[in-house]
Amino acid sequence: MSRIGREPIVVPAGIDVTIGDNNVVTVKGPLGTLTQEFSTAMSITRDGDKITVARPNDEKEMRALHGLTRTLINNMIVGVKEGYQKKLQIVGVGYRVAKQGNKLVMNLGYSHDVVFEEGDGVTFDAPDANTIIVKSADKQKCGQVAAKIRAKRPPEPYHGKGVKYENEVIRRKSGKAGK
Repeated sequence: MSRIGREPIVVPAGIDVTIGDNNVVTVKGPLGTLTQEFSTAMSITRDGDKITVARPNDEKEMRALHGLTRTLINNMIVGVKEGYQKKLQIVGVGYRVAKQGNKLVMNLGYSHDVVFEEGDGVTFDAPDANTIIVKSADKQKCGQVAAKIRAKRPPEPYHGKGVKYENEVIRRKSGKAGK
């Protein structure tokens, strides 16, 4: 049996979880509302302040869906309660970021500025000229937007210049060997 899937999900106070028809789960909390439809093969039940996910049989696909469904519901609850965030760092001479209204304006060495707008529950914060914080209640959206920002100038292996995640380790190359 799935070790992750069989764990019950504890619903904290202040979080409203409703399980509708066709396994549509809606989670409301202080940071917003998230809704997602899950496989109808899984049975999602709520008993007081605990949610359990059960699978119909031990086929490989059902075992995979069991843990996935439980984890996604737990991520929704954590997201509307605490939220998720990704920190990015900009490394390089002349590379910088600034927040202008609801836009994130980045100078990444191109002839033009790279601009990202807030939306879909994703917000940006730029505490200094070399740090970006992406915040959202939805874990998937937070990671996706952070990956799109990083893709505009991924870190290169020779000098380490570019946009990187906070704890990302860049494998460095030595460059020219010389004589």
